[in-house]
Amino acid sequence: MLNVPSYMPWRLFWAYFVGFALLSASLSIATKIQARWSGLLFGVMMFLFVAMVHIPRVLASPGDRFAWTIVIREMSFAGGGWILAGNAMHGPGKSKLITVGRVLIAIAAIFFSVEHFLHPAACPGVPLEKLMPAWIPGRFLIGYLTGAILLVAGASILLARKTRMAATYLGTWIVLLVLFIYGPILIVQMSDPSTAVKVEGINYFADTLLFAGAILALASATPRTD
Repeated sequence: MLNVPSYMPWRLFWAYFVGFALLSASLSIATKIQARWSGLLFGVMMFLFVAMVHIPRVLASPGDRFAWTIVIREMSFAGGGWILAGNAMHGPGKSKLITVGRVLIAIAAIFFSVEHFLHPAACPGVPLEKLMPAWIPGRFLIGYLTGAILLVAGASILLARKTRMAATYLGTWIVLLVLFIYGPILIVQMSDPSTAVKVEGINYFADTLLFAGAILALASATPRTD
């Protein structure tokens, strides 16, 4: 409810509608049934979230780096959806959708790399407010290493040089972070009695995994001859 703009009528309806749309899109993509439409519409929905919810927050607080991170993250999600749609299509629209998705993911990777170099203690992958717990060994090393991988892979993807290899390595690294960083964090937070803490753990785990999925979708959509 809090994320639905206050000027929109039937706010509860839109909250349920988005949940139903996400569930339908996930089933469509998983089964590859009408994946081009589910990917296309998922990307459009993410773009609308950015335009209607996140951009107004950025304009209200342009110095808030977390607001900018969310904008970039959501646009990379949109790019991942359009890459899935393009990969399931035939014709001239295929390459355009994949190109748009590639550029959006590259921008996200480069932006996140800078954030990691400036704030290496942040949870890696998509750097937001949450910091890596003190019990994780080599926290700063993980942060700087993630920033370097994001920077190199993002530049390669943006320039369309070795895109498939860069996206594969980057996506694999983010998946490893999800398993070995966000997985333990999720387990710890799920044992907390607070519902808000549990939801936070699920959100960080799922959002970072979705970022990895968008990157790996790009790797899959890129020809092996790239």
